[in-house]
Amino acid sequence: MRRRRASRRLSQLELALRAGTTQRHVSYMERGRARPGRAMVIRIAESLELPLRDRNLLLHSAGYAPAYPESRIDEPLLRPVRDALEGVLRGHMPYPAMVLRPYGEVIAANPALEVLTEGAAAELLEPPVNMLRLMLHPDGMARRVVNAAEWGRHVTDNMRAHAARNPDPRLDAFIEELSGYLPPLDEPGADHLGFAAPMRLRTGGGELRLLTTLTSFATSLDITLAELHLEAFLPADEESAAILRERAERHAHESRVV
Repeated sequence: MRRRRASRRLSQLELALRAGTTQRHVSYMERGRARPGRAMVIRIAESLELPLRDRNLLLHSAGYAPAYPESRIDEPLLRPVRDALEGVLRGHMPYPAMVLRPYGEVIAANPALEVLTEGAAAELLEPPVNMLRLMLHPDGMARRVVNAAEWGRHVTDNMRAHAARNPDPRLDAFIEELSGYLPPLDEPGADHLGFAAPMRLRTGGGELRLLTTLTSFATSLDITLAELHLEAFLPADEESAAILRERAERHAHESRVV
């Protein structure tokens, strides 16, 4: 509890105000001098904006049973969610989109994703595909990304920001692995605007400039659903949109011929 509070740069008083208790009670809980009730632990977890998995861990450390279930993605209970995600993936065509688990594991994608995976080493495409590794590995997408140094750091910086709020040694190790794949970064010029530039990807039909959007189930009370997010790529200019449309039309025609 103290570690998570510190990672969010909250004082004991700020946490107490959020959770509807006193600074003294927060101090006693952190030092093990007070045993909070189950409702208080849940309020503390909510106030810290912990992921659901970590809320269960906080409850366990206080001696309580988990409050949040973890369903399998193939369970009937999540069928409406799977149907909705499949509809979103289809609707995003001809632009690439995928559904990811934590650490970048792909569980679903639309056919346009092949523009990102083409030419990648076979071992990087073995299920379950890890999209973060595929994107930054020199034998994956990275060799086709024109601005790999800048764009790759945009990816790892976002991961570090998440790790700072939700400490996890496994995530730290993964970030270190991915950072080792990044090429050296040149000194930024006078027009440098940070790393939030579109990804510039070489393809057989020309260079794509792609923006990334992320969608998550922020109000879910199921761990599996809360940890999923949909990553979708959008063309940053009309030339990129035209290339993606042409690829989709060509592949649809090839499929009909076969």
